[in-house]
Amino acid sequence: MNLFVLRHGLAVERSIPGFKLDRDRPLTPEGRKKTRRLAALLRRLQVSFDLILTSPYIRARQTAEIVAELLGTPKALEMSPRLAPGQPLNGVVAQLKRRHSAEQVLLVGHEPDLSRLISILVTGKPGLALELKKGALCKLEISSLRVGRCATLQWLWPPKLCSALK
Repeated sequence: MNLFVLRHGLAVERSIPGFKLDRDRPLTPEGRKKTRRLAALLRRLQVSFDLILTSPYIRARQTAEIVAELLGTPKALEMSPRLAPGQPLNGVVAQLKRRHSAEQVLLVGHEPDLSRLISILVTGKPGLALELKKGALCKLEISSLRVGRCATLQWLWPPKLCSALK
């Protein structure tokens, strides 16, 4: 399995009036633009997904929808409450294991959960010094998924790299 991990794009700040709940904060126009740029780069590289799982929070869902639309895979998109902030990581791993036929999977979620997931899958421990900036994308190669060391880090694209490669 190739597991791609994407942090949601730039979102409206918490201090902006009108968004009482954190889960309701949408992408900014800049966040949408940068997400489209990332999706266009993935399309040029002929990356596609059998399954796209996204946090139910609006900013993550919008990020996943943009990627799915530009890659022509809207039917691959599913909401996963297990990707909401603060959820136990073993829940998303269990969900992925049930979908064992998916070879190319994209997870869209939040920090620090995504970095912790990457750390556990790559090293077996949660302490890897890794931070996904908003809009960053990571690729892991996994032969047998489990909670613990099972993945090889293939690459990590910071958002600035995606902007530079447009």
